[in-house]
Amino acid sequence: MTTRHEWVGGARPRTLPAAVVPVAVGAAVASFTGFEIGAFSFVFRTFLALVVALALQIGVNYANDYSDGIRGTDTERVGPIRLVGQGLATPAEVKRAAFISFGVAIIAGLLLVLLTQAWWMLIVGALAVAAAWFYTGGPRPYGYAGLGELFVFVFFGLVAVVGTTYVLTGHIRLVAILFAVPVGALACALLVINNLRDIPGDTLVGKNTLAVRMGDANTRDFYGFCLFLPFAITALVGLGGIGYVEGFPAVSLIALAALPAAFIPWQQVKRGALGAELIPVLAWTGRVQLLYGALATVGIALSG
Repeated sequence: MTTRHEWVGGARPRTLPAAVVPVAVGAAVASFTGFEIGAFSFVFRTFLALVVALALQIGVNYANDYSDGIRGTDTERVGPIRLVGQGLATPAEVKRAAFISFGVAIIAGLLLVLLTQAWWMLIVGALAVAAAWFYTGGPRPYGYAGLGELFVFVFFGLVAVVGTTYVLTGHIRLVAILFAVPVGALACALLVINNLRDIPGDTLVGKNTLAVRMGDANTRDFYGFCLFLPFAITALVGLGGIGYVEGFPAVSLIALAALPAAFIPWQQVKRGALGAELIPVLAWTGRVQLLYGALATVGIALSG
């Protein structure tokens, strides 16, 4: 019988910052730009947005475990436990866990749609669930075609940040877009380092992730690009935006204080860490994302 510890491990908690950070930043932007709903509604809608994001992240993790497991692509990997690949749970059980997670995301999303009356968001929600499942599921998974990073950037960057701001304000804000790009880049960094670690196993089973297609050296450079791009954008847009973007949250520049932490995982990647050595790098990447997100959130909110 699968233990609670194994189910938690299968949910891959180190990837959850990718769900928390965009909602926090989006809510901070809404607070900064102003909202016309009451404080309770603001908190409740933010909570629902967070449930959607977390449930989708956990759902995609279980879905990946299931789909990779039944394809036999999880047998030669290091890193987090694989419930199906290691025989810790049956494929049916893991698939059910994925669908339950998606169901929670759908219910929370429907409540947000009812509260906002923004019916077009049903399409966005359906696309998000489909993207979560077909990353490694279905006959032609896009994760096997090297498109995983693109979808992560779109859904855990642009959609999550801008969408959270929208359900709280009823408007798509330029500031939300400016912060969605850095947040999406850091979410991509998590996936890039995960796929860098899995290059040997993925190559062996024909899983052509972007890392496999780019090769080890180029993937390491791409990781550095995703890791440091947020700080470059924050500095350039922040310093320029104070003068040229109306109502730019100047205090958000404190997010640059997270930059030194980014050098910790980067040094390990740059020196050529492989296999199990990259597991702490994944953890540190999540910490960098959380630190950047927390500082940006506080900075944006204080600016208001």
